[in-house]
Amino acid sequence: MLTVKNLLRTWPYDRRGNKPQPDAPALGDAAHRLAVFEDIERGHSGWFWATDAAGCLTYISPAACERFGLAAETLIGEPFTSLFETDPENPGERSARPLQFLLGAHARIADVTVRLVPDRCAPGTQPAWWALSGQPKIDVAKPGSDGAFHGYRGSARDITTEYQRRIEDSRLAEFDSLTGLANRHRITRRFDQLLAAFKGTMRPATLMMLDLDRFKHVNDTLGHPAGDELLRQVAQRLTRVVGTAGEIGRLGGDEFQILLADQEDRGKLGELADKIIGLVSQPYTIDDDHVVIGVSIGMAIAPFDGTEREDIVRAADLALYAAKHGGRGQFRFYSSDLKDEKEERRLLEEALRDAIASVDGPDGQPDADSWEEPQLGMVYQPVVRTDDHTVVGFEALMRWEHPQRGAISPDVFIPVAEDTGMILQLGAWALRRAAHDAVCWPHPLRIAVNVSAVQFASPEFPGIVADVLAETGLDPDRLELELTESVFMGDGETTDTAFKSLKQLGVRLALDDFGTGYSSLSYLRAAPFDKLKVDRSFVDSCTLSDQNSAKIIAAIIGLADALGMETTVEGVEAFDQRDVVCAKGARLIQGFLYSPPLAQAVLLERMAAGALRIPPEGPQRHRPERRSVYRRIGVIHEDHRYEALLRNLSATGARIEGLVGVPVGTSLVLDLGAGQLAVVTVSRSEDATIGVEFETPLVSDGAGGLVTRYRASPYALATAARMVSTSAPQFLEVEVRKRA
Repeated sequence: MLTVKNLLRTWPYDRRGNKPQPDAPALGDAAHRLAVFEDIERGHSGWFWATDAAGCLTYISPAACERFGLAAETLIGEPFTSLFETDPENPGERSARPLQFLLGAHARIADVTVRLVPDRCAPGTQPAWWALSGQPKIDVAKPGSDGAFHGYRGSARDITTEYQRRIEDSRLAEFDSLTGLANRHRITRRFDQLLAAFKGTMRPATLMMLDLDRFKHVNDTLGHPAGDELLRQVAQRLTRVVGTAGEIGRLGGDEFQILLADQEDRGKLGELADKIIGLVSQPYTIDDDHVVIGVSIGMAIAPFDGTEREDIVRAADLALYAAKHGGRGQFRFYSSDLKDEKEERRLLEEALRDAIASVDGPDGQPDADSWEEPQLGMVYQPVVRTDDHTVVGFEALMRWEHPQRGAISPDVFIPVAEDTGMILQLGAWALRRAAHDAVCWPHPLRIAVNVSAVQFASPEFPGIVADVLAETGLDPDRLELELTESVFMGDGETTDTAFKSLKQLGVRLALDDFGTGYSSLSYLRAAPFDKLKVDRSFVDSCTLSDQNSAKIIAAIIGLADALGMETTVEGVEAFDQRDVVCAKGARLIQGFLYSPPLAQAVLLERMAAGALRIPPEGPQRHRPERRSVYRRIGVIHEDHRYEALLRNLSATGARIEGLVGVPVGTSLVLDLGAGQLAVVTVSRSEDATIGVEFETPLVSDGAGGLVTRYRASPYALATAARMVSTSAPQFLEVEVRKRA
């Protein structure tokens, strides 16, 4: 076995790093060096090692063995590279070459960071990192000759503390100190690497941009420490959902990004986004306070939405903006029509102010001397008792008819009103208008009015309700205020005070959209609700065998019965849906199967005729919703492309106009734009109209629209365009004009 004495006898350098001459006296120097080396070993400030020509360990300091918790006999004779490994991350390491390469090249080793292979460490041993140095021992027989290699002689020093500090500095430079997620610098660098690696092969990569909804409210009401704790919990939930599928980063504040490599399936991306929205939106407990927030998500996919990082980030940001201002708590994919979204929102805000001004009369009607036509109006959808089809009340629904744009959906303008504060004025008008209309009915039926969470959080809201009741003379028991669970996101004390004040007025309270969003049974225990409303999303899928919607409807109705509450099931549009919900115990139904929303004039006319009983009328079976559309698309058959008109669209099929003579069973490819190619089969053909079924169903774009799961890259589209020839068409293409 090699000893320190033998090691020193063969060490080729003196104290000053010079090679001694052959005739220099060595005995005194060797003894001195031996004493110095032994002092170093005993002081644990370093250790020495040596290998033979085969690379096997021949010597290791006792201090090192003691630090490793091992006996020297277990290490001597083992290949050196099987015992030690370099730092896989190489934080600040001077040599990026692996240790095995350096040893194999007989190269000089200088401060290479290594550690004992974890499998060789004694149980309970704390990890240690060392700066390893060494020189090859080569005998030079003649000047200029290679000589014989006899192994390495080297030393090591403990750098564990320095290494850990270096790791921490590296972590702080790459990761967010609050959440432990990647920071802006790291996520940007990782995205650049991802795009560079995939650009040559055009492999897809997805960027998700996330922004928390109502986070500022938590910071303002509970303080910044609570906000920091909330961000930590959000980061934990995101990590739980995403797992190893992507890398999550926090850009700062309440903004997050998620990178997903090799992912372009918008169906799976939408499912992931829904999971994130659902989990992040569940209640949090922070210092005994219950906090509920939401999250909006914008997504862009390379190379379809851009090939450079700046383009993808800009696209995802536009999609996020659209998600936040399209109702929040939703996701959006980028599309080219989002480019003017910010300007569109500004114009929408201005138009909404004008619309509110058009109905600023004392009873919710325009002033008598006003020359403007009112843009806002209320319609009323009947709530029907199932056992005898009798109307028991109405829900007031707001409508906006813009002079140039036409009808604008509440899903579009209500979020704008909430963000700008106009909801307070808009909500007060809706309450006043509905109450004035209800007192004109010849029958004392209930009127339900939707109340925004922003409106409910206003300290003046109970007073506004009291003023409306006094002004109109409406019986408080006839007024039903429909609230969503988002009202519980505000200050708890303010919320409790509002509930008490409203119940003292004698009005009824209904919890709308129950079973979605932020549902919690604690809300039913804490608030004096008189009714639960089952969300239409459960009704839409209640007839499907692979869904649990029917069971959820039964559970909600059973819960309401146990708590002494009424239940209204909304969104019933077909007899098969009605049969299911009635079998589950529904006693009140609202939906197009009975009646669409009706204007006040129509209601008064029907009530005067005594028509308070509405028999159900509609389709026997519910089918996936088809959206009426009007846009040009390409239709490809074999090697010919036709131009046609898309008239309606669902997840499973579409109606197309403009082609004559297309046989049933024909296979076609629809070019829906932006790289969206869909294979379809003709299921119906009549004159210039064909009905088609999709081979792969479309998926949601997060905002009520439908998109294909996959898209063709620009390169593939260009190649396909060259393959479509100008051969004679098999079908007749006709011009179709938009009907009035």
